[in-house]
Amino acid sequence: MLKKALAFCSLILVFAASDLFAADQIGPLDVTGEINNAPYRIVVPSNWNGTLLVYGHGYRDKADHPGEVDNRNADIAPSNALVPVLLAQGYALAGSAYRDNGWEVEGGIHDLKDLTVYFKDNIAEPDHTILWAFSMGTVIAFDSMERFHGIYDGALSGCAVGAGATQTWDAAADLAVGYDVLFGFPSAWGSPSDVRDDIDFEAEVQGKLVSEVSNIANFPKFEFLRLVTGTPGRGIVTPPPPAFFPGWLFTDMFFATEARAELERRAGAPFVQNLDREYSLSPGERAYLMSLSVPPSVIDGWLIQMNGDRYISSPPFARNYVERNANYSGKIKSPVLTMHTVLDPLVTVSQEAEYADTVSKARRSDLLFQTYTNGNGHCNFTGPQLLTAVGAINNWVATGVKPTAANFPAAAGFVPGFTPPRMLQP
Repeated sequence: MLKKALAFCSLILVFAASDLFAADQIGPLDVTGEINNAPYRIVVPSNWNGTLLVYGHGYRDKADHPGEVDNRNADIAPSNALVPVLLAQGYALAGSAYRDNGWEVEGGIHDLKDLTVYFKDNIAEPDHTILWAFSMGTVIAFDSMERFHGIYDGALSGCAVGAGATQTWDAAADLAVGYDVLFGFPSAWGSPSDVRDDIDFEAEVQGKLVSEVSNIANFPKFEFLRLVTGTPGRGIVTPPPPAFFPGWLFTDMFFATEARAELERRAGAPFVQNLDREYSLSPGERAYLMSLSVPPSVIDGWLIQMNGDRYISSPPFARNYVERNANYSGKIKSPVLTMHTVLDPLVTVSQEAEYADTVSKARRSDLLFQTYTNGNGHCNFTGPQLLTAVGAINNWVATGVKPTAANFPAAAGFVPGFTPPRMLQP
């Protein structure tokens, strides 16, 4: 009888152990859904390592013109090719399309937080939760790291908008001011201070730019425009690197026109300003333009005209809206790792210097590590570089040991010892 009882107890223990194992075995799992009109996707591998990576995508054009369709994909990584690799390494992945396209910062902040809470309440409690975001998604990430201690244990921000929203958008207005001096800003587009709220870049702006770029005689003008706006950063390069021109112009002018118009609608009025600007060139930049047969008097004339156009101001309520969406205090509460290409034509690497300064003033520099790559282009990281950065932030969060330059080798395309310049304007 005793043997039968022991055998029965053993059988119970076997089933109990089996049920416990099944409870720990979260994946494989691939689910989609919607939270507050924001589509999401969650994928958990069978070999989950306990870390959840929550992905924040970059700017998506809002379908606000005929023939346009909103991208509502709930991406879970910056590249589909990375997904199977990250899953094989044991990471759980989650991502949201946000509730709207365009400059949807506040909504995106809550959409990613809500998705993270949903995972914890309905899937499992992660050992570590890391928010990784790129381009405009980093505005969401930086703000979230100041707000939500306990939701996220760390963040990886790539090609980051480190200067915050107002300084970044003011730089877009600088481009519009310079373009107006050199080529004329058509009244049909609005003005450098106030773009028309429904302007369509592809239908209205792009054709004019193509015509101007196609005239080789205009190249020195575009180089003046690039240098006076600090693209890709003062002191980094004078002649444009290969494949930089004219692509930078089209990307940047899209944000200086149509994307800015979308945010003007959200803010309720124009929001940029340039009252405190001083448009200038370095001696090396002046010499370079002179080598392109631009007389000094012409260079001076362009600068005088730009500095004469420092009249742009905005209503406080519109400016405040952009500040909320979002400028930063720097008071991050968990580790933040940033990664930036040195040659970024859109979100210049100089924005990293601004973010480091903001964090330093908040006395949180111990929670920030910045690394740089030799990539040419906005967010133009390689797969190995992204995986290296994910591994570094995961290790930092798990062990409390901050990365060093040794974690980002030159052989993988990183640039040890690089110090970004400051942005040209405050």
